[in-house]
Amino acid sequence: MKVGILAGGVGSRLSEETVARPKPMVEIGGRPILWHIMMYYAAYGFTDFTIALGYKGEQIKRYMADYCALASDVHVDLAKGEVKPYQNGHAHNWTIDLIDTGQGTNTGGRIKRLAPHLGNGTFMLTWGDGVSTVDLHRLLAFHRSHGKLATVTAVRPPSRFGRLEIDDDNRVARFDEKPLAGEAWINGAFFVLEPGIFRYIEGDATQFEKEPLENLARDGELMAYRHDGFWQCMDTIRDKVKLEALWDSGDAPWKVWK
Repeated sequence: MKVGILAGGVGSRLSEETVARPKPMVEIGGRPILWHIMMYYAAYGFTDFTIALGYKGEQIKRYMADYCALASDVHVDLAKGEVKPYQNGHAHNWTIDLIDTGQGTNTGGRIKRLAPHLGNGTFMLTWGDGVSTVDLHRLLAFHRSHGKLATVTAVRPPSRFGRLEIDDDNRVARFDEKPLAGEAWINGAFFVLEPGIFRYIEGDATQFEKEPLENLARDGELMAYRHDGFWQCMDTIRDKVKLEALWDSGDAPWKVWK
């Protein structure tokens, strides 16, 4: 099954990092967050990736080309000018299509541009800036059970602040350090989609989170897989610091691979 990853946005809210590189290349524990996302999918057996490039996409191309050599044993023939990774080396058994989807293309447009590379069947899709502990096998089973065009993973966003419950005497009756923000559910990405969703995307200017998802919901073709576990996007430096701290602690929830 194909896994599409949107990795072409500018990431303006993380400009301290993205002025020099695309957001999916911002590192957590010395590895791009894009690598973390791919490792997570691969841990569930999904290793056929199609990545939508845009802003500074050449950096992602270069990283993937170098990673192929650096992650495996390599044969170098100086006379012929050849560098070949061994097939029995340590590289991952992944296939990766890196597709230039345009500098200013919006999320829906990027997805539509990936259509020729995603095949004619069910595919997964996520953004290139978030990690989670969603069970991808259960997510896929849920999608197949309802027969609709689209499944979105619904998550509860973590609050940035602690919550106080104060009684009539101004006594703090309860304190929760950064609880989940109420009962609201938000789009956590980690989609499972059918090719029919491409009909809902007009062109490059279409934002997937607007008309396509709104119209899929209107037509009864959008279902939500509720995920109560860990989920974290990397929109800001604060988010990056949080993810770094989790990784450095040795207990990063999304690290399910050996």
